[in-house]
Amino acid sequence: MSEPTTDPTADPAADLASDGALETAVGFAAAQAILKPRKARPFYGRHPWVLDSAIHHIQGEVADGDVVDLMTDTGKFVARGIFNSQSRIRVRLYSWDIHQALDDAFWRGRLETAVALRQTLGLEKRDGACRLVFSEADGLSGLVVDRLGEWLSVQVTGLGIERRLDGIIEVLKELVHPRGIFIRTEKGIASAEGVQLRDGLHWGEAPSGPAFITENGIRYGIDLAEGQKTGFYIDQRENRLAAARYMRDRRVLDMFCYSGGFSLNGAVHGGAREIYGFDSSAKAIALARANAELNGVTVAKFEEADCFKALDALKVNRERFGAVILDPPKFARSRSSLDDALRAYHKLNRMALDVLEPGGILVTCSCSGHVTREDFFHLLLGVAEQSKRGIQVLETRGAAPDHPTSVTCLESEYLKCFICRVV
Repeated sequence: MSEPTTDPTADPAADLASDGALETAVGFAAAQAILKPRKARPFYGRHPWVLDSAIHHIQGEVADGDVVDLMTDTGKFVARGIFNSQSRIRVRLYSWDIHQALDDAFWRGRLETAVALRQTLGLEKRDGACRLVFSEADGLSGLVVDRLGEWLSVQVTGLGIERRLDGIIEVLKELVHPRGIFIRTEKGIASAEGVQLRDGLHWGEAPSGPAFITENGIRYGIDLAEGQKTGFYIDQRENRLAAARYMRDRRVLDMFCYSGGFSLNGAVHGGAREIYGFDSSAKAIALARANAELNGVTVAKFEEADCFKALDALKVNRERFGAVILDPPKFARSRSSLDDALRAYHKLNRMALDVLEPGGILVTCSCSGHVTREDFFHLLLGVAEQSKRGIQVLETRGAAPDHPTSVTCLESEYLKCFICRVV
Protein backbone atom coordinates (compact mmCIF):
# COMPACT_ATOMS: atom_id res chain seq x y z
CA MET A 1 0.00 0.00 0.00
CA SER A 2 1.52 3.31 -1.02
CA GLU A 3 0.97 6.70 0.53
CA PRO A 4 -1.13 9.03 -1.65
CA THR A 5 0.98 11.46 -3.63
CA THR A 6 1.51 14.87 -2.07
CA ASP A 7 2.85 18.15 -3.43
CA PRO A 8 5.61 19.16 -0.96
CA THR A 9 5.53 22.76 -2.18
CA ALA A 10 1.81 23.29 -1.77
CA ASP A 11 -0.08 24.87 1.10
CA PRO A 12 -3.44 23.05 1.15
CA ALA A 13 -4.96 25.65 3.45
CA ALA A 14 -4.35 28.42 0.94
CA ASP A 15 -7.06 27.28 -1.47
CA LEU A 16 -9.52 26.52 1.30
CA ALA A 17 -8.97 29.38 3.72
CA SER A 18 -12.55 30.58 3.38
CA ASP A 19 -14.03 27.12 3.97
CA GLY A 20 -15.86 26.80 7.29
CA ALA A 21 -14.46 23.28 7.61
CA LEU A 22 -11.17 24.82 8.65
CA GLU A 23 -12.58 25.77 12.02
CA THR A 24 -11.36 23.82 15.00
CA ALA A 25 -13.56 20.77 15.50
CA VAL A 26 -15.02 20.26 18.97
CA GLY A 27 -17.51 17.91 20.54
CA PHE A 28 -17.35 14.95 18.22
CA ALA A 29 -14.00 13.29 18.96
CA ALA A 30 -12.02 12.80 22.14
CA ALA A 31 -8.70 12.94 20.30
CA GLN A 32 -7.01 14.41 17.24
CA ALA A 33 -4.57 12.92 14.75
CA ILE A 34 -2.06 15.62 13.88
CA LEU A 35 -0.55 15.42 10.41
CA LYS A 36 3.07 16.04 9.60
CA PRO A 37 3.78 19.33 7.78
CA ARG A 38 2.77 19.34 4.08
CA LYS A 39 0.85 16.05 4.34
CA ALA A 40 -2.71 17.38 4.29
CA ARG A 41 -3.39 17.87 0.57
CA PRO A 42 -4.54 14.31 -0.31
CA PHE A 43 -6.96 14.36 2.62
CA TYR A 44 -8.38 17.74 1.68
CA GLY A 45 -8.82 15.95 -1.65
CA ARG A 46 -10.92 13.37 0.25
CA HIS A 47 -8.63 10.38 0.05
CA PRO A 48 -9.94 8.18 2.88
CA TRP A 49 -6.74 6.45 4.01
CA VAL A 50 -4.37 8.22 6.41
CA LEU A 51 -1.26 6.06 6.65
CA ASP A 52 0.83 5.92 9.79
CA SER A 53 3.69 7.65 7.95
CA ALA A 54 1.58 10.80 7.47
CA ILE A 55 0.77 11.29 11.15
CA HIS A 56 3.03 13.25 13.46
CA HIS A 57 1.29 12.39 16.72
CA ILE A 58 -2.04 11.71 18.43
CA GLN A 59 -3.33 14.39 20.76
CA GLY A 60 -5.65 13.17 23.51
CA GLU A 61 -6.76 9.74 24.66
CA VAL A 62 -7.89 7.35 21.92
CA ALA A 63 -8.50 3.61 21.65
CA ASP A 64 -8.72 1.49 18.51
CA GLY A 65 -12.13 2.00 16.92
CA ASP A 66 -12.65 5.49 18.38
CA VAL A 67 -13.56 8.55 16.34
CA VAL A 68 -10.72 11.04 15.81
CA ASP A 69 -10.44 14.34 14.03
CA LEU A 70 -7.68 14.72 11.45
CA MET A 71 -5.89 18.05 11.85
CA THR A 72 -3.15 19.86 9.99
CA ASP A 73 0.11 20.62 11.77
CA THR A 74 -1.22 24.17 12.23
CA GLY A 75 -4.36 22.98 14.00
CA LYS A 76 -6.92 23.18 11.18
CA PHE A 77 -9.70 20.60 10.83
CA VAL A 78 -9.44 18.33 7.78
CA ALA A 79 -11.79 15.39 8.28
CA ARG A 80 -13.29 12.96 10.76
CA GLY A 81 -12.49 9.27 10.87
CA ILE A 82 -11.81 6.17 12.95
CA PHE A 83 -8.48 5.31 14.56
CA ASN A 84 -6.69 1.95 14.42
CA SER A 85 -3.20 1.60 15.88
CA GLN A 86 -2.92 -1.96 14.49
CA SER A 87 -3.14 -0.94 10.84
CA ARG A 88 -0.93 0.94 8.43
CA ILE A 89 -4.12 2.80 7.61
CA ARG A 90 -3.98 4.55 10.95
CA VAL A 91 -7.18 6.56 10.33
CA ARG A 92 -9.99 5.78 7.89
CA LEU A 93 -11.82 8.98 6.99
CA TYR A 94 -15.60 9.16 6.61
CA SER A 95 -16.67 12.80 6.80
CA TRP A 96 -15.19 16.15 5.81
CA ASP A 97 -17.99 18.09 7.49
CA ILE A 98 -16.94 19.54 10.82
CA HIS A 99 -20.57 19.43 11.96
CA GLN A 100 -21.15 15.75 11.05
CA ALA A 101 -20.91 13.22 13.88
CA LEU A 102 -20.10 9.62 13.02
CA ASP A 103 -23.20 8.42 14.84
CA ASP A 104 -25.96 5.93 14.07
CA ALA A 105 -27.72 8.40 11.77
CA PHE A 106 -24.54 8.82 9.75
CA TRP A 107 -24.05 5.09 9.11
CA ARG A 108 -27.75 4.65 8.29
CA GLY A 109 -27.58 7.49 5.79
CA ARG A 110 -24.57 6.03 4.01
CA LEU A 111 -26.18 2.58 3.82
CA GLU A 112 -29.47 4.01 2.51
CA THR A 113 -27.62 5.92 -0.21
CA ALA A 114 -25.65 2.84 -1.27
CA VAL A 115 -28.74 0.62 -1.49
CA ALA A 116 -30.66 3.33 -3.36
CA LEU A 117 -27.97 3.40 -6.07
CA ARG A 118 -28.37 -0.32 -6.73
CA GLN A 119 -32.12 0.11 -6.90
CA THR A 120 -31.63 2.87 -9.48
CA LEU A 121 -29.40 0.49 -11.48
CA GLY A 122 -32.19 -2.10 -11.45
CA LEU A 123 -30.00 -4.63 -9.64
CA GLU A 124 -31.85 -4.98 -6.34
CA LYS A 125 -33.75 -8.12 -7.35
CA ARG A 126 -34.75 -10.92 -5.02
CA ASP A 127 -33.28 -13.67 -7.20
CA GLY A 128 -30.31 -11.67 -8.49
CA ALA A 129 -26.86 -10.75 -7.24
CA CYS A 130 -25.34 -7.32 -6.74
CA ARG A 131 -22.86 -5.46 -4.58
CA LEU A 132 -24.89 -3.29 -2.23
CA VAL A 133 -21.91 -1.63 -0.53
CA PHE A 134 -18.46 -1.21 -2.06
CA SER A 135 -16.26 0.12 0.75
CA GLU A 136 -14.50 3.40 -0.14
CA ALA A 137 -16.56 3.87 -3.31
CA ASP A 138 -19.69 4.21 -1.14
CA GLY A 139 -18.04 6.21 1.62
CA LEU A 140 -17.99 3.15 3.90
CA SER A 141 -14.32 2.24 4.00
CA GLY A 142 -13.84 -1.27 5.38
CA LEU A 143 -17.28 -2.65 4.47
CA VAL A 144 -18.37 -4.78 1.51
CA VAL A 145 -21.91 -6.16 1.26
CA ASP A 146 -23.09 -8.46 -1.53
CA ARG A 147 -26.67 -9.51 -2.06
CA LEU A 148 -26.77 -13.10 -3.31
CA GLY A 149 -30.38 -14.03 -3.86
CA GLU A 150 -32.16 -13.85 -0.52
CA TRP A 151 -28.95 -13.72 1.50
CA LEU A 152 -26.34 -11.08 2.30
CA SER A 153 -22.62 -11.76 2.40
CA VAL A 154 -20.75 -9.15 4.45
CA GLN A 155 -16.98 -8.68 4.32
CA VAL A 156 -15.39 -6.52 7.00
CA THR A 157 -11.91 -5.14 6.31
CA GLY A 158 -11.75 -2.31 8.85
CA LEU A 159 -11.71 -2.40 12.65
CA GLY A 160 -13.99 0.62 12.96
CA ILE A 161 -16.65 -1.15 10.91
CA GLU A 162 -16.28 -4.31 13.00
CA ARG A 163 -16.93 -2.32 16.18
CA ARG A 164 -20.13 -0.91 14.64
CA LEU A 165 -21.24 -4.07 12.85
CA ASP A 166 -24.26 -4.84 15.02
CA GLY A 167 -25.85 -1.49 14.18
CA ILE A 168 -24.95 -1.85 10.50
CA ILE A 169 -26.52 -5.32 10.39
CA GLU A 170 -29.73 -3.97 11.89
CA VAL A 171 -29.98 -1.30 9.20
CA LEU A 172 -29.27 -3.84 6.43
CA LYS A 173 -32.01 -6.10 7.78
CA GLU A 174 -34.45 -3.21 7.66
CA LEU A 175 -33.45 -2.02 4.18
CA VAL A 176 -33.04 -5.36 2.39
CA HIS A 177 -35.07 -7.94 4.36
CA PRO A 178 -32.70 -10.87 3.78
CA ARG A 179 -33.35 -14.42 5.00
CA GLY A 180 -29.87 -14.59 6.47
CA ILE A 181 -26.57 -12.72 6.72
CA PHE A 182 -23.15 -14.36 6.39
CA ILE A 183 -19.84 -12.86 7.51
CA ARG A 184 -16.72 -13.41 5.42
CA THR A 185 -13.17 -12.36 6.32
CA GLU A 186 -9.83 -12.60 4.53
CA LYS A 187 -7.18 -13.87 6.91
CA GLY A 188 -4.45 -11.51 5.68
CA ILE A 189 -6.63 -8.42 5.89
CA ALA A 190 -8.13 -9.45 9.22
CA SER A 191 -4.67 -9.87 10.68
CA ALA A 192 -3.40 -6.56 9.29
CA GLU A 193 -6.43 -4.69 10.61
CA GLY A 194 -6.94 -6.48 13.92
CA VAL A 195 -10.40 -7.62 12.80
CA GLN A 196 -11.66 -10.60 14.81
CA LEU A 197 -14.72 -12.03 13.11
CA ARG A 198 -15.58 -15.63 12.41
CA ASP A 199 -16.80 -16.69 9.01
CA GLY A 200 -20.27 -18.15 8.83
CA LEU A 201 -23.90 -17.38 9.46
CA HIS A 202 -24.22 -14.23 11.56
CA TRP A 203 -27.98 -13.80 11.59
CA GLY A 204 -31.09 -15.51 10.26
CA GLU A 205 -31.25 -18.84 8.51
CA ALA A 206 -28.82 -20.58 6.18
CA PRO A 207 -29.90 -22.21 2.91
CA SER A 208 -30.26 -25.99 3.09
CA GLY A 209 -27.68 -26.30 0.31
CA PRO A 210 -26.31 -23.80 -2.18
CA ALA A 211 -28.02 -20.43 -2.47
CA PHE A 212 -29.30 -19.78 -5.99
CA ILE A 213 -29.13 -16.61 -8.07
CA THR A 214 -29.94 -15.65 -11.66
CA GLU A 215 -27.44 -13.54 -13.61
CA ASN A 216 -27.74 -12.77 -17.32
CA GLY A 217 -30.56 -15.31 -17.42
CA ILE A 218 -28.28 -18.08 -16.09
CA ARG A 219 -28.84 -19.85 -12.78
CA TYR A 220 -25.96 -20.39 -10.36
CA GLY A 221 -25.60 -22.23 -7.10
CA ILE A 222 -23.38 -20.41 -4.60
CA ASP A 223 -21.51 -21.61 -1.53
CA LEU A 224 -22.18 -18.76 0.92
CA ALA A 225 -20.21 -20.28 3.78
CA GLU A 226 -16.98 -21.35 2.07
CA GLY A 227 -17.02 -19.99 -1.48
CA GLN A 228 -14.26 -17.65 -2.61
CA LYS A 229 -14.49 -13.99 -1.51
CA THR A 230 -18.15 -13.30 -0.68
CA GLY A 231 -19.30 -16.35 -2.66
CA PHE A 232 -19.54 -15.11 -6.25
CA TYR A 233 -17.61 -12.71 -8.49
CA ILE A 234 -20.38 -10.23 -9.19
CA ASP A 235 -17.94 -7.65 -10.57
CA GLN A 236 -17.52 -9.63 -13.82
CA ARG A 237 -21.27 -9.68 -14.64
CA GLU A 238 -21.14 -7.43 -17.73
CA ASN A 239 -17.72 -8.73 -18.78
CA ARG A 240 -18.96 -12.32 -18.90
CA LEU A 241 -21.76 -11.28 -21.24
CA ALA A 242 -19.47 -9.08 -23.36
CA ALA A 243 -16.91 -11.89 -23.78
CA ALA A 244 -19.66 -14.31 -24.82
CA ARG A 245 -20.29 -12.23 -27.96
CA TYR A 246 -16.92 -13.40 -29.31
CA MET A 247 -17.35 -17.11 -28.58
CA ARG A 248 -19.66 -18.31 -31.37
CA ASP A 249 -18.60 -21.67 -32.84
CA ARG A 250 -15.25 -21.46 -31.04
CA ARG A 251 -13.47 -24.03 -28.92
CA VAL A 252 -12.99 -22.17 -25.62
CA LEU A 253 -10.51 -22.58 -22.78
CA ASP A 254 -11.58 -21.01 -19.47
CA MET A 255 -8.73 -20.85 -16.95
CA PHE A 256 -9.45 -20.17 -13.27
CA CYS A 257 -13.08 -20.84 -14.14
CA TYR A 258 -14.36 -20.89 -10.52
CA SER A 259 -18.08 -21.75 -10.63
CA GLY A 260 -18.38 -21.42 -14.41
CA GLY A 261 -19.41 -17.80 -14.97
CA PHE A 262 -17.52 -17.10 -18.21
CA SER A 263 -18.02 -20.67 -19.44
CA LEU A 264 -21.79 -20.72 -19.04
CA ASN A 265 -22.20 -17.29 -20.64
CA GLY A 266 -20.05 -18.49 -23.53
CA ALA A 267 -22.31 -21.51 -23.98
CA VAL A 268 -25.73 -19.96 -23.35
CA HIS A 269 -25.24 -16.51 -24.90
CA GLY A 270 -22.20 -17.02 -27.10
CA GLY A 271 -22.90 -20.27 -28.88
CA ALA A 272 -19.46 -21.75 -28.16
CA ARG A 273 -18.83 -25.13 -29.73
CA GLU A 274 -16.83 -26.63 -26.84
CA ILE A 275 -15.68 -25.22 -23.51
CA TYR A 276 -13.02 -26.60 -21.17
CA GLY A 277 -12.76 -25.02 -17.73
CA PHE A 278 -9.93 -25.51 -15.22
CA ASP A 279 -9.60 -24.45 -11.59
CA SER A 280 -7.37 -25.62 -8.74
CA SER A 281 -10.31 -25.74 -6.30
CA ALA A 282 -12.22 -29.02 -6.16
CA LYS A 283 -15.20 -27.20 -4.61
CA ALA A 284 -15.22 -24.67 -7.43
CA ILE A 285 -15.17 -27.41 -10.05
CA ALA A 286 -18.04 -29.21 -8.32
CA LEU A 287 -20.05 -25.96 -8.40
CA ALA A 288 -19.21 -25.37 -12.06
CA ARG A 289 -20.35 -28.85 -13.03
CA ALA A 290 -23.54 -28.48 -11.01
CA ASN A 291 -24.23 -25.08 -12.58
CA ALA A 292 -23.72 -26.48 -16.08
CA GLU A 293 -26.21 -29.25 -15.31
CA LEU A 294 -28.63 -26.75 -13.75
CA ASN A 295 -28.70 -24.80 -17.02
CA GLY A 296 -28.70 -27.79 -19.36
CA VAL A 297 -25.25 -26.90 -20.72
CA THR A 298 -23.57 -29.98 -22.21
CA VAL A 299 -20.74 -28.38 -24.22
CA ALA A 300 -18.81 -27.30 -21.08
CA LYS A 301 -16.46 -29.69 -19.26
CA PHE A 302 -14.67 -28.81 -16.02
CA GLU A 303 -11.52 -30.26 -14.48
CA GLU A 304 -9.57 -29.65 -11.27
CA ALA A 305 -5.99 -28.70 -12.07
CA ASP A 306 -3.25 -26.16 -11.45
CA CYS A 307 -3.89 -23.75 -14.31
CA PHE A 308 -0.22 -23.14 -15.15
CA LYS A 309 0.45 -26.88 -15.29
CA ALA A 310 -2.72 -27.41 -17.32
CA LEU A 311 -1.56 -24.85 -19.90
CA ASP A 312 1.80 -26.60 -20.13
CA ALA A 313 0.10 -29.95 -20.73
CA LEU A 314 -2.24 -28.50 -23.36
CA LYS A 315 0.75 -27.04 -25.22
CA VAL A 316 2.63 -30.35 -25.13
CA ASN A 317 -0.46 -32.14 -26.46
CA ARG A 318 -0.76 -29.54 -29.27
CA GLU A 319 -4.26 -28.52 -28.19
CA ARG A 320 -5.56 -25.35 -29.83
CA PHE A 321 -8.47 -23.11 -28.94
CA GLY A 322 -10.38 -20.34 -30.68
CA ALA A 323 -10.67 -18.39 -27.42
CA VAL A 324 -8.83 -18.39 -24.09
CA ILE A 325 -10.23 -16.74 -20.95
CA LEU A 326 -7.88 -15.84 -18.10
CA ASP A 327 -9.48 -14.71 -14.85
CA PRO A 328 -6.83 -15.47 -12.21
CA PRO A 329 -6.90 -14.60 -8.51
CA LYS A 330 -5.16 -11.50 -7.20
CA PHE A 331 -1.43 -11.90 -7.85
CA ALA A 332 -0.39 -8.57 -6.23
CA ARG A 333 -1.60 -8.28 -2.65
CA SER A 334 0.78 -5.46 -1.77
CA ARG A 335 2.90 -2.86 -3.53
CA SER A 336 6.03 -4.88 -2.67
CA SER A 337 4.73 -7.89 -4.60
CA LEU A 338 3.94 -5.91 -7.79
CA ASP A 339 7.01 -6.99 -9.77
CA ASP A 340 6.41 -10.67 -9.00
CA ALA A 341 2.76 -10.26 -9.94
CA LEU A 342 3.58 -8.65 -13.29
CA ARG A 343 5.92 -11.53 -14.08
CA ALA A 344 3.16 -14.01 -13.22
CA TYR A 345 0.63 -12.19 -15.43
CA HIS A 346 3.18 -12.08 -18.26
CA LYS A 347 3.89 -15.80 -17.97
CA LEU A 348 0.20 -16.69 -17.85
CA ASN A 349 -0.69 -14.62 -20.92
CA ARG A 350 2.37 -15.88 -22.80
CA MET A 351 1.33 -19.48 -22.12
CA ALA A 352 -2.22 -18.72 -23.24
CA LEU A 353 -0.96 -17.57 -26.63
CA ASP A 354 0.81 -20.90 -27.08
CA VAL A 355 -2.57 -22.64 -27.30
CA LEU A 356 -4.52 -19.87 -29.04
CA GLU A 357 -5.23 -20.14 -32.77
CA PRO A 358 -4.37 -17.27 -35.14
CA GLY A 359 -7.31 -14.89 -35.11
CA GLY A 360 -8.32 -16.22 -31.70
CA ILE A 361 -9.84 -14.25 -28.83
CA LEU A 362 -7.97 -13.62 -25.59
CA VAL A 363 -10.05 -12.44 -22.63
CA THR A 364 -7.52 -11.54 -19.96
CA CYS A 365 -8.27 -10.09 -16.52
CA SER A 366 -6.54 -8.77 -13.43
CA CYS A 367 -8.24 -8.04 -10.11
CA SER A 368 -5.00 -6.75 -8.54
CA GLY A 369 -5.53 -3.13 -7.58
CA HIS A 370 -1.78 -2.49 -7.56
CA VAL A 371 -1.62 -3.43 -11.26
CA THR A 372 -2.75 -0.44 -13.30
CA ARG A 373 -4.27 -0.44 -16.77
CA GLU A 374 -1.01 1.02 -18.05
CA ASP A 375 0.88 -1.86 -16.38
CA PHE A 376 -1.42 -4.34 -18.10
CA PHE A 377 -0.95 -2.74 -21.53
CA HIS A 378 2.82 -2.92 -21.05
CA LEU A 379 2.79 -6.59 -20.07
CA LEU A 380 0.65 -7.42 -23.11
CA LEU A 381 3.18 -5.51 -25.22
CA GLY A 382 5.91 -7.73 -23.74
CA VAL A 383 3.85 -10.85 -24.50
CA ALA A 384 3.33 -9.71 -28.11
CA GLU A 385 7.04 -9.04 -28.57
CA GLN A 386 8.11 -12.34 -27.04
CA SER A 387 5.56 -14.44 -28.92
CA LYS A 388 6.02 -12.47 -32.16
CA ARG A 389 2.25 -12.24 -32.49
CA GLY A 390 0.02 -9.23 -32.86
CA ILE A 391 -2.43 -8.42 -30.07
CA GLN A 392 -5.35 -6.13 -30.94
CA VAL A 393 -7.28 -4.82 -27.93
CA LEU A 394 -10.96 -4.80 -28.89
CA GLU A 395 -12.44 -3.78 -25.53
CA THR A 396 -11.03 -2.51 -22.25
CA ARG A 397 -13.49 -3.08 -19.46
CA GLY A 398 -13.76 -2.80 -15.69
CA ALA A 399 -16.06 -3.82 -12.88
CA ALA A 400 -19.85 -3.75 -13.12
CA PRO A 401 -21.56 -0.45 -12.15
CA ASP A 402 -22.51 -1.72 -8.70
CA HIS A 403 -18.73 -1.58 -8.08
CA PRO A 404 -18.30 2.17 -8.75
CA THR A 405 -14.94 3.94 -8.72
CA SER A 406 -14.45 6.85 -6.35
CA VAL A 407 -12.43 9.58 -8.06
CA THR A 408 -11.01 10.51 -4.65
CA CYS A 409 -9.83 6.93 -4.04
CA LEU A 410 -8.57 5.46 -7.29
CA GLU A 411 -7.67 2.26 -5.44
CA SER A 412 -11.36 1.40 -5.85
CA GLU A 413 -10.67 1.00 -9.59
CA TYR A 414 -9.14 -2.47 -9.46
CA LEU A 415 -10.60 -4.81 -12.10
CA LYS A 416 -9.16 -4.86 -15.62
CA CYS A 417 -10.71 -6.98 -18.38
CA PHE A 418 -9.17 -6.79 -21.87
CA ILE A 419 -10.88 -8.53 -24.79
CA CYS A 420 -8.26 -9.01 -27.49
CA ARG A 421 -7.79 -10.55 -30.91
CA VAL A 422 -4.48 -12.34 -31.40
CA VAL A 423 -3.15 -12.73 -34.95
